Amino acid sequence: MKKAYEPSDEVNYYLEFYNAMQDSFDEPTNRKALAWICEKCGYGTQHYVQIVTHTDPKTIERGRKELHGEIPTPEQGRQRLKGSGRKTVIDHHPEILDDLHMIIDDYTYGNPMNPLSWTTLSESKISEKFMEEYQISVSPSEVGILLEKEGYSRQNNKKMLQAGKPHPNRDEQFQTINETVKEFLDAGDPVISVDTKKKENLGNFKNNGTEYRPAHDPRLVLDHDFLDKELGKVNPYGVYLLNNNSGFVNLGTDHDTSDFAIESIRRWWQIVGKPTFPNAKRLYINCDGGGSNGSRCRLWKEDLAKLAEETGLEIWVSHFPPGTSKWNKVEHRLFCYITRNWEGKPLYDIETAVELIGSTTTKTGLKVKCVVDDQEYPIGKKVSDEEMSKIDITYFGSETHWNYIIKGFKSE
Repeated sequence: MKKAYEPSDEVNYYLEFYNAMQDSFDEPTNRKALAWICEKCGYGTQHYVQIVTHTDPKTIERGRKELHGEIPTPEQGRQRLKGSGRKTVIDHHPEILDDLHMIIDDYTYGNPMNPLSWTTLSESKISEKFMEEYQISVSPSEVGILLEKEGYSRQNNKKMLQAGKPHPNRDEQFQTINETVKEFLDAGDPVISVDTKKKENLGNFKNNGTEYRPAHDPRLVLDHDFLDKELGKVNPYGVYLLNNNSGFVNLGTDHDTSDFAIESIRRWWQIVGKPTFPNAKRLYINCDGGGSNGSRCRLWKEDLAKLAEETGLEIWVSHFPPGTSKWNKVEHRLFCYITRNWEGKPLYDIETAVELIGSTTTKTGLKVKCVVDDQEYPIGKKVSDEEMSKIDITYFGSETHWNYIIKGFKSE
């Protein structure tokens, strides 16, 4: 009959020493220490060590191989080899951050010029939507990690402050925009979000934000922001294409008028739109309700009719309700990143502005094209009732003054 293993005093001595030192061991040292005890004390020791220390035999075997250099040992200070451990959900699904934005896009709150946002969807609900819409299994805790990675934060309050009384039909208009955007995207037709960024002074003026520079060597700028008449100002008119996360900026040097707004869209179509959508028959524009592309602006509509005649496009337009411009995609998909890219850097001249705008990129693949528009755009142009009556315009949605389709001009 096989004699039962009896631990020697030597084994117990080493194990006692191991127990005293165990808390100071990292994982690799722990494995190699147990393997060394087993080899030092000979046959039958490993099974006893496994029972006493509650260690898996695979752990001791790996420690043995590390002792003899048969497999690599993690670098000092590391618990595991580089690249080891469980792969993250991003490793398995590189596109998951884009999917996350698609899920929470309609439920996102926060100042779009601020990197911190929040969503009304719970982590569990987002987890469910990943499975429903993309057949991707993502746990609620993993959703939390993804949200934090993208700059989202837990917030107690979910209501937003809005200047003035919210328009009673605001939600209906949002629904119209969302449904029409999805229809266009599903059909492969272009959808653009447009607006004019605030005017910027050219010259050695302070630009909010910070930048990395040598210690104690701040960039010196003028102490007053008086306009440099020789350099002037620039009006960045942005066009953000929802279909492929690309931006276009027409950098005007004159007035921000409807003529300038339509010229910006015209240039986008010639440089980006037509090459990207050679067979497109229609274009959907999302814009604010005021300014050079305002819902009540007659010149905007007349210029759209001219653009429709030139391009052969059926141009659909939806305006955001008053006080909701922060939902306009161009604000938090394009302009906020341009602002971050040039923060702390004076716009010395128009070439500097073009370079900084054109070099704006994001982790999600945003690319921006910037061109200079030095044409003059006189203010005060009027469109008569007779001229308005010639525009071929139809309406859609519940708020017809905010949603319309322009096909050109009516035939005589």
